[in-house]
Amino acid sequence: MTVLTSGSCQCGAVRFEILGPFESFFLCHCSRCRKDTGSAHAANLFSASARVVWRAGNELITHYRLPETRHARSFCSVCGSPVPCLQMDDQMDGALLVVPAGSLDDEIANVPDAHICFASRASWEDRMAAAPKVDDLPG
Repeated sequence: MTVLTSGSCQCGAVRFEILGPFESFFLCHCSRCRKDTGSAHAANLFSASARVVWRAGNELITHYRLPETRHARSFCSVCGSPVPCLQMDDQMDGALLVVPAGSLDDEIANVPDAHICFASRASWEDRMAAAPKVDDLPG
């Protein structure tokens, strides 16, 4: 069965569809992912079998790979939103599709498989649960 999921960047200039299933969903707390997102962790879906079809804005995508690592990301050059990228996986023959969960426009049934690199999480992350929950912007 072909799974079809659509997504886009914040400004809507980059639009895409994912054909195929996601095999894993990880919340990564490493310092690199925190830098990528500006947040406590990255939320990425992974697939060795799915493929991305770019519907608009492929020419607006900027790719960055941290030298001498496997760490890579792709983002819209207009708004900076992360978008799917292919990462070469030394343990597999081929590439691994990495899809930022927040870039998807459709709801997905996947739940995170694990928090990874949890030992390197930000020191303030453990205090987040105590922060008040507000349904709108603070007034």
